[in-house]
Amino acid sequence: MTTTTLAVLVPLLPFLGAAAGLLLGRTAPGFVRPLAVLPTLAALVLAAIVAVRQGGDASVTAATELTPTGSIPIELALYIDGFAALVAVLVGLVATCVQIYSTGYLREDPRYPSYAALVSLFTSAMFLVVYSGDLIVLLVGWEVMGICSYFLVGHYWETPEARAASVKAFLVTKLGDVPFLIGLFALATDAGSFRITKVLATVAHGGLDHPTVVALLLLAGVAGKSAQFPLHTWLPDAMAGPTPVSALIHAATMVAAGVYFIARLLPVFEASSAAMVTLAAMAAVTMVGSGLAALAQDDIKRVLAYSTIGQLGYMTGALAVGDRGAAVFHLLSHGAFKALLFLAAGVIIHAAGTNSLAAMSRMSHLRDRVPDAYWTMTVALLALAAIPPFSGFFSKESVLGAAEHITAGHTEHAPGAAGWIVLVAGLLTALLTAAYATRLWLLTFHGRGIDAPDHGRQPLTMTVVLWVLAVPSLALGGLAYRSLPDWFDGNDLAPTLTTSVLGTGVALAGGLVMYAAWRHLTGLAARVPLGAVAAHPEGDAGRVEAEAIATHAPAYGDVASAPDLADPGRLLLGPLHRHAAVGFHLDAVYQALFVRPVQAGASLVRFLDREVVDTYVRGAGTLPRWLGAAVRRAQTGNVQTYVSALLAGTVVLAVAALLVASGA
Repeated sequence: MTTTTLAVLVPLLPFLGAAAGLLLGRTAPGFVRPLAVLPTLAALVLAAIVAVRQGGDASVTAATELTPTGSIPIELALYIDGFAALVAVLVGLVATCVQIYSTGYLREDPRYPSYAALVSLFTSAMFLVVYSGDLIVLLVGWEVMGICSYFLVGHYWETPEARAASVKAFLVTKLGDVPFLIGLFALATDAGSFRITKVLATVAHGGLDHPTVVALLLLAGVAGKSAQFPLHTWLPDAMAGPTPVSALIHAATMVAAGVYFIARLLPVFEASSAAMVTLAAMAAVTMVGSGLAALAQDDIKRVLAYSTIGQLGYMTGALAVGDRGAAVFHLLSHGAFKALLFLAAGVIIHAAGTNSLAAMSRMSHLRDRVPDAYWTMTVALLALAAIPPFSGFFSKESVLGAAEHITAGHTEHAPGAAGWIVLVAGLLTALLTAAYATRLWLLTFHGRGIDAPDHGRQPLTMTVVLWVLAVPSLALGGLAYRSLPDWFDGNDLAPTLTTSVLGTGVALAGGLVMYAAWRHLTGLAARVPLGAVAAHPEGDAGRVEAEAIATHAPAYGDVASAPDLADPGRLLLGPLHRHAAVGFHLDAVYQALFVRPVQAGASLVRFLDREVVDTYVRGAGTLPRWLGAAVRRAQTGNVQTYVSALLAGTVVLAVAALLVASGA
């Protein structure tokens, strides 16, 4: 088969698997799991073959016009460069791992057939975004992912949290998609085509009439889809869905789509210095803010959600300094270790027998109960913290190195201000990332909370996937920066000395400070009399520990909030903790600026409809009813009355005729 044919089959196979899974889910349930796993696995194999054939060389392009439009044509086009080939392999790998993992995680879920079909459709849509060479076809995949996320986040629709999270994810991303759609049409109008190759050629010749406006409109959609400030608030709440869905959304689909879109159309954004500085500022605020918020979360999945937001900030930061190679390199590295983090968290939650018990302050003795999750999650957290030689070190250093290179001055790709913004924010985020990664590891595996019920060993399909993803989390970075530069525009991905020393130094400092804070709190808890824990009415070691801390260190706060006082994140953040825990009140701001005005407007419309419009409608029916009642009263059925009325009418008409005649 030709490379083009194989590339067409990559998104088609998961789509067909989704359709077959929905059709056979009730009539032949035994086929559901094979239909979930095998098409996605086959798509992964084909994507790998396409990547090998593409080899980082000239792009693979093909196109056919879908339908004549009369103006700008819409084409079913492929555009596969090195970036697209590698990202497609990542999508296939993570999706396959998620499907295999889900066969164990949701083995007793009655809605598994629809879940598996939606995951396959989600995967197909992301493949379409990656391989598409036409912006309208790309938009189709973009929007299909949005509706799939709505259904998958709301999988546990019995719970109010899942229902609210699915609606919020849909609405917030749509808020960005509206200007995104306008930007696409404006871009196509300037270029005279929706074909990506023609758009890039137009940009290269300076053919964009309003590059800043177009770039900022597109950035709004990217901010919503990739959960960047200020449209990031949907992602932490989306943790109400099944954990494998979180792994898929965070590692290879949905949020990765926005970053990938900018990487594919980076020259459009580089045409405007204002857009690049805006992108850098958005990345900086996102990185630092999400790092602080992650330090204040108790739910393990919300910590990982804010972590994803911050790591996506690194990617957009690399794009802001004009280095899409560093951005996609970190996208690949992050996809591996973030999928591993979420799936390991799923093992922990599965061991507790519930989807909701993920509070780190309540975890105890998990290292011995889930050894596979312990060791693989340790690898993933080291990669997240960018500790050498794990993959996150190399990819994150490529971002910091690109920013440091731009700080020397304005280049043809990005202004120097963007470089300084990304570099300073990136180093500060490296400190925060290592701190919350250390905190997550300590509280999850070395905590002293309540023992959750032990539900035995996890299915083999879940633990095997963890070790599969641990391999790229450990080795991908070291291999990629040597062997993949040709796939990334020929850019050197090797770590530079300055940023390597600075980045690793601040990461180690963040981890050590967090560990010292944890040891300090543990030392305070050691002052509790030995019999205190056993005598505690709830037998909750974490509660007694927190009360001891409050007793010996009253400055930490009221004992009423004692369960949180054993948290080193609270100790380090101090007064900032309560603000960071709620995402710096951004949801409250949106509530005041958007939700309440919309609700007030809806109430006004309802009032006008009920009291004004309905009044006219009711009046239109009342008047004929009154006239009919009056006429009905005249219909007595008495013949004498009718004759009398007839004579009276005749007399009136005769008198009127005489008056007219006399007047004439």
